[in-house]
Amino acid sequence: MKRGKGLKFVGDSRVQSYEKPKLNRDYSEFPGRTEEFYPDFLLKEWLTGAVFLVGFLCLIVADPAPLERMADATDTGYIPLPDWYFLFLYQILKYTYASGPFNVVGAIIIPGLAMGALLLMPWLDNSKHRNWKKRPVATSLMVVSVAIIFYATWESVAYHDWEQQSEQGKIVFSNLDAEDPVFNELIRTNCTSCHGGELTGASGPDLVTPELDEATVKAFVENGTQTMPAFKDTLTEEEIDEISKFIANLELTDKKNAENTGEK
Repeated sequence: MKRGKGLKFVGDSRVQSYEKPKLNRDYSEFPGRTEEFYPDFLLKEWLTGAVFLVGFLCLIVADPAPLERMADATDTGYIPLPDWYFLFLYQILKYTYASGPFNVVGAIIIPGLAMGALLLMPWLDNSKHRNWKKRPVATSLMVVSVAIIFYATWESVAYHDWEQQSEQGKIVFSNLDAEDPVFNELIRTNCTSCHGGELTGASGPDLVTPELDEATVKAFVENGTQTMPAFKDTLTEEEIDEISKFIANLELTDKKNAENTGEK
């Protein structure tokens, strides 16, 4: 049989081409080189899909995806993290030339160049060779792309603070009442941007877990700290007292009691 030229693709098999077409060709004359789509070929596809699905389900059971607390748009201290297959882009945005005033470079230009090269690949390399050594343009672009993705993903995983990541998204059940007017009018406006939407910590410390008395909270709110501004000039004494009392009364509660009482 000739290789390359003079072949026709029939399903997944190749059969020799004839110079003169033969109408209504019966491909059963080529035993072992072709198969019926149904049920033979389709059954193989189903079996492959079933094996992949079972393996995927086993991974989910063995290592379930971590759940975090409910998303809160007011929590500006939360640091989002993309899924693993976008970690290389996340890492690129940390570099000087692709962050800050150059965000457009990391977010649009670099991914745009990569997608543009992929779309233009048929014109950048129109070689008909199947050997990768004879296709330098396509091979070089693929090697460089894989190297960048692998290195950037590795750096993102190796140097990320995973402990902080797990702590900031941890589900904490407390007696915090989100319907309380003090929370909606004072806490949400002045505290959640640093301490998190449920006051369990973000860029600022956790206010639920430690036992804080009213006087201590009031002193912090009035005078501030090195990383926290003082609010004595922006809030009235009555408002500071209400905030101090609200935070001092926060306490952890277990999941069962939270579900029974409707408190979260």
